[in-house]
Amino acid sequence: MFIELREYHTKPGQRDRWVRYMEEVIIPFQISKGMVIAGSFVGREDDHTYFWTRRFESEEERDSLYEAVYESAAWKNEIGPPIPDMLDRDRTRITILEPTRKSVIR
Repeated sequence: MFIELREYHTKPGQRDRWVRYMEEVIIPFQISKGMVIAGSFVGREDDHTYFWTRRFESEEERDSLYEAVYESAAWKNEIGPPIPDMLDRDRTRITILEPTRKSVIR
């Protein structure tokens, strides 16, 4: 089991719009495909950062879920196209985290 931590930087003035889009569109869609969304966060120190975490049981599960989400017609034609207006995609950072024995996220 591992956690995928995604750090995004929104374009100026777009963070509130981005959070709404995540909470109303992206997260529900990904959950419907089997993703486990472990958390959704905004940075307190600036108004451009957004973080979210997803939990996967294995790399195989991650690959399968990525395909189910990102190769779907809904993602390609409806959900994905508005994203570049809100995010600075060049600053996206993805970190894979492995929980320790005492971690409550497992």
